[in-house]
Amino acid sequence: MMQAVRSIERVCEVQWVRGAAAEPNAPPDLLLEVPHGATQAQHFDALREELQGDYDDGLRDFFLVNTDVGAPEVAQAIARAVVAARPDRTAVVVRCELPRTFCDTNRDVARDAVAAASKAGEMTPGLPPWVQHPADRALLLARYFAYREVVEAAFAAVCSAGGAGLFVHTYAPRSLSVAVDEDIGRTLRDAYAPGAIESWPLRPEVDLITHDGAGCELAAPELAASVEQGFRAAGVEVARNDSYHLHESTLAYVLAARFPGQTLCFEVRRDLLLDAFVPFVELHPRGDKVRAVAAPIAAALH
Repeated sequence: MMQAVRSIERVCEVQWVRGAAAEPNAPPDLLLEVPHGATQAQHFDALREELQGDYDDGLRDFFLVNTDVGAPEVAQAIARAVVAARPDRTAVVVRCELPRTFCDTNRDVARDAVAAASKAGEMTPGLPPWVQHPADRALLLARYFAYREVVEAAFAAVCSAGGAGLFVHTYAPRSLSVAVDEDIGRTLRDAYAPGAIESWPLRPEVDLITHDGAGCELAAPELAASVEQGFRAAGVEVARNDSYHLHESTLAYVLAARFPGQTLCFEVRRDLLLDAFVPFVELHPRGDKVRAVAAPIAAALH
């Protein structure tokens, strides 16, 4: 099963992190998935060059404020800290390289999916409304299912053997409830304008996404409690399901429901990882801030 967990060019990067005392071929007992791991402008630009449709320049702005800046680094830091504390352990990090601006791999997308907009307050779509060219739709769906195959194989291998799987996310400091449609670029520019952005709600520094829409806990309860306790001890504000719950439209929900009590989904506010959150530019997290955020999670895991 682990043979399917491999890097695929322009789809995903798979990184193995082995402790010094781990067997060379030992299967991982910890999985960290980063579905919105295309965090650099080059990810967007390279894919845009491949696509044939007509795409508004505002989509690049959307990408830069909506991708999970710092999430790949947090995932890698957690993996390194866990195997440093437990040298006999092995972790695997799966980082998606498909920009969610064109296809969101944390959505439960059907093979016959068509492009669709979302209204303000709704979950962003898996295949957004600007993907209209048939060749682009085919390319994006092919990469989505290639990524999904890797992720499902990884979760099956790790969780079926009693390991843990984490869904690693970061989010912008403020919660903007806007429609995701053809005007998204202009909408976001208006929303982030000085005097306007301050009116949107400030999100918790860390949000643990543990329950489904019916209030049923799908996450590993002891792990979630330990992570929460660790963040509080470090003086970090932590909430449960404040921003949203494990929504049925997401792949995280599908996998959490498939392996109840063995996963944890979480969001880290991006300004915890940066010198400052600045919209519409490429951002790079600070190593010391990344390690500080990763520490309570890693401690809970080992």
